[in-house]
Amino acid sequence: MQNITKHLVYLFLLLAVSQLKAQVMDSIPRIESIKETITTEERDALKLEIETINDQLEEDEITFEEAEQLKKEAAEKRALNIENRIAIAVNRLEFLTRNNQGSKDDIQKTVVSIKIGDSDREILGVRANRKPPKKDIRTGNQMLFAMGFNNTIIDGVSLSDTPYKLGGSGFVELGWLWKTRVLKDSNFLRFKYGLSVQWNKLDIKNDMYFVQDGNQTTLQSFDGDLKRAKFRTTSLVIPMHLEFGPWNKKDYKDGRVRYFNHNKFKVGLGGYFGVNGNAVQKLTYKENGDRVKEKIKRNFNTNTFTYGLSGYIGVGDLSLYAKYDIAPLFKNQTFDQNNISLGIRLDLD
Repeated sequence: MQNITKHLVYLFLLLAVSQLKAQVMDSIPRIESIKETITTEERDALKLEIETINDQLEEDEITFEEAEQLKKEAAEKRALNIENRIAIAVNRLEFLTRNNQGSKDDIQKTVVSIKIGDSDREILGVRANRKPPKKDIRTGNQMLFAMGFNNTIIDGVSLSDTPYKLGGSGFVELGWLWKTRVLKDSNFLRFKYGLSVQWNKLDIKNDMYFVQDGNQTTLQSFDGDLKRAKFRTTSLVIPMHLEFGPWNKKDYKDGRVRYFNHNKFKVGLGGYFGVNGNAVQKLTYKENGDRVKEKIKRNFNTNTFTYGLSGYIGVGDLSLYAKYDIAPLFKNQTFDQNNISLGIRLDLD
């Protein structure tokens, strides 16, 4: 009886050790999974914090040194979060496993490779992705949008007597510009240049339309019930202007210098040159009781190249804008016609 009892004790101990070993071996991959999840969650949270800090730095709300300190504090907080959450999760896992209550889905976790270093700009495995801001920025960029009225200058003919409607003829310009400060310590003079697309449209009056006959393009009466005739040219140009105006200068504690022209008076003088694409004429007329729309795309003897003078005057982003094509609209014609435009212009930083 004593031997049977001894063997039963040995068997019980063997089973207990085997079960404990199996639980330990099973808990290892589960612990690694917990760490991986906790790391990912804290790293994603840190990314959002760093992006917010970088946005504040970009908007000049904080200095570079303040941004670095905030990033360091965020990294330290997330590192402690990782350490504490892993300890809590592992303790809970051990408790549940020991009491046969554990499963792989019992605990949601998160972790990150804890690495804080300035040399490679890595914080908890998250790249800070920001270099110290430049002390002085002399070149910036802007989007250009302009629109308004368009017509032509014809020798000996007033604008009201041209063959084009004043109200129906217009222009649109869309482009991207760079603005460079000319003087080292003053923002009074800027050189503005870039690339833009100009659309000039003419709404033809008196039932007339353009007809191309060889190297001549003339306005002729339409044989039918013409409702509308529109003529449009498209140009790709390089605009260049010298811009004058006062500015606001702001000095930061970290040595940065910034110039602002918001709500300040400005004047721009310059011009543009570029190339014309094919012209488009759109006709709307009635034929046999039906409304017909016809689109004709050809060169119509328009000049291959375009160039002209332009200028603007305004406050802040908004300006009154004028441009004049020195190159005639059509080449080799009896009477030259030169596009002239007047409208509003937006230079959006």
